[in-house]
Amino acid sequence: MQTLATHIKTWGRELGFQHVGITDTGLEAHESFLNSWLAQGLHGTMDYMARHGSKRTRPAELVPGTLRVISVRMDYLPDEDDTPLHIIDDPARAYVSRYALGRDYHKVLRARLQKLGDRITEACAGSGYRVFVDSAPVLEKALAEQAGLGWIGKHTNLIAEQAGSWFFLGELFTDLPLPVDSPAINHCGSCQRCIDICPTQAIIAPYRLDARRCISYLTIELHGAIPVELRPLLGNRIYGCDDCQLVCPWNRFAQVSAEPDFQPRHGLNTATLIELFGWDEQQFLHNTEGSAIRRIGPLRWLRNIAVALGNAPSSPAVSAALLSRQHHPSDLVREHVAWALSQHQRNS
Repeated sequence: MQTLATHIKTWGRELGFQHVGITDTGLEAHESFLNSWLAQGLHGTMDYMARHGSKRTRPAELVPGTLRVISVRMDYLPDEDDTPLHIIDDPARAYVSRYALGRDYHKVLRARLQKLGDRITEACAGSGYRVFVDSAPVLEKALAEQAGLGWIGKHTNLIAEQAGSWFFLGELFTDLPLPVDSPAINHCGSCQRCIDICPTQAIIAPYRLDARRCISYLTIELHGAIPVELRPLLGNRIYGCDDCQLVCPWNRFAQVSAEPDFQPRHGLNTATLIELFGWDEQQFLHNTEGSAIRRIGPLRWLRNIAVALGNAPSSPAVSAALLSRQHHPSDLVREHVAWALSQHQRNS
């Protein structure tokens, strides 16, 4: 098993994973934390976080026979001419979380993990496995921490000591009794830059996130109206938010991804708000094909951009863009456009 574990890590690196670790299925401490978080309602409308009971924290209940979890990391930081902070500081431009600029990571990691699983089966006939990439009730960050890939930081993202936090995670559940790796050690210390920078103060305590205030939740997970009091705090962030990662000292070690699939598509890293607000439904579907952005659909896309345009400096071009959607068929879009227009009327 020790030899097989060594081979698995080598095969994983050959498939483009920067780190492969192995852990058992014991997540008792994380289960207690998750249950407390859910009991406080900090998950907002993400009912799926509680829907599967203990399967999320007990891998062997989700996939009977699971003895070990192989956790993998794949870096995604794109190679850009401009810095994310500069884009955030330009209210005319649209900020999209760096992980969503390229191809949908679910597809990329799943295909590679499937190959890794097949390779293991070839080497150990009769063994079973199942692949997960943010697609089922799996406590991926807790498993990755136990597998030695990094530690869960105060912002609740995973941080690797020599790689920062700009990476995706995936898991392979297996019934093989592989030797496990040592858990990662927390190195956040007294730093709380992520807590201080959060635009909506969603990190209510170290290691505790109120998803209901998180911009990633508001722009991606939330299906209804964005709370009025939070809209001005979104700035020009139209899909996700990276602020807590941008200020993390450990990201000075982050490396630009070598994966072509994670490089920006359709100019999303340079686009203006007005440009993206002008997409019709067909353009949205075409330009988000194979992208994680597709999941929010064209209506929430317009909702998010309307809020960002409401936060932009007043100009005839901004007003014209908003007025073009003033009578949109969707109540959701019309409400946020009306709010945005009222912001500019107030400033005029």
